[in-house]
Amino acid sequence: MLRLHKYVLTQLLPSSSASASAISPLSRLISAAAPAVSPNPSSFAVEEYLVATCGLTRPQAAKASAKLSHLKSPAKPDAVLAFLAGLGLSGADVAALVAKDPQLLCAGVEKTLAPNVAGLTGFGLSPSEIARLVWLSRNSFRSRSIVSKLQYYLPLFGSSEHLLRAFKRNPYLLSSDLEGVVKPNVAYLHECGLGACDIAKLCISRPGLLVINPERFQDMVAYAENIGVPCGSGMFSHALHAVACFSKEEIAARVDYLKNTFMWTDAEVGIAVSKAPLILTRSKESLQRRSEFLISKVGLEPAYIACRPAMLTYSLEGRLRPRYYVVKFLKESGLLDHDRGYFGAVTISEKVFVEKFICPHKDAAPHLAEDYATACRGEVPARFSFT
Repeated sequence: MLRLHKYVLTQLLPSSSASASAISPLSRLISAAAPAVSPNPSSFAVEEYLVATCGLTRPQAAKASAKLSHLKSPAKPDAVLAFLAGLGLSGADVAALVAKDPQLLCAGVEKTLAPNVAGLTGFGLSPSEIARLVWLSRNSFRSRSIVSKLQYYLPLFGSSEHLLRAFKRNPYLLSSDLEGVVKPNVAYLHECGLGACDIAKLCISRPGLLVINPERFQDMVAYAENIGVPCGSGMFSHALHAVACFSKEEIAARVDYLKNTFMWTDAEVGIAVSKAPLILTRSKESLQRRSEFLISKVGLEPAYIACRPAMLTYSLEGRLRPRYYVVKFLKESGLLDHDRGYFGAVTISEKVFVEKFICPHKDAAPHLAEDYATACRGEVPARFSFT
């Protein structure tokens, strides 16, 4: 056990003082729990070990112990716990890891875990980044293939930061079939004309796309282009997300609903979808309410909305309606030119909106900020009741 501690510390941590601070909490936990574990291998109580030493709750331990019934000694779990502590994982992190993947306690430190860490360190990952990776990778970290996969993914995503962000969004990247699924999908994107930077951006924003069956993935790319979003478009990742959610028949039905709801022509619905493909994922009720507000209340023309479909992605209660009230109030009070467009007021950030439309009028309209806040809560102040 002491030899393993020394081996892990010399491999992972830059200084003895840093390693001591990282490993001491869990070491104390192991030492404190030792009397509860019988030295007799034939009577090793796995469930008790999971509770007393690993920090699992009793229900978690009962579930996890079923996968560890073959363990006859705490030797291997002790080595794994010390190794994880050496990585800088807290006791709570370790408990959560073991609860998710009990068989991690059976992994070989010298044959698997330590070589994996050495390989990842060689790629430039810091100890803290490796600790995050262990947490995100679930059972993949006890597989030697993780090093070869990281060797492929790091250049693809461009940096360890982007890589870890993608794994957080989709941890199945590490357990997916690299040769049969991921690489063919990336190669197809290259064939479609996407450069390395474009592919990196797509992978970072929608990492789940990489693990889709290649045949299905190619159909999605083709259908994204059919709805007017070419591969090189900034909206391409959104289009792929939209078409991934529905069948071709469902998408066609949603396009028809958009046409009818917003009174668009075929050309206008095509413009709207190509500029904001995620409107295809909005519920019918959501679209209907926005149509009634923007066309009937605000008085916008359908063609105007089709060219500015981003409006349909904003919150009706939190942005569209409150800002309309403010703009209309300012115009009727003679504080804003009547030719100032509504679209410009809804697309800017909250901070900029307040700076441009609220703060300049605090003397002429001292209650405007309060009324705007009230409107954002879904209420209509008396001063915003227009005839």
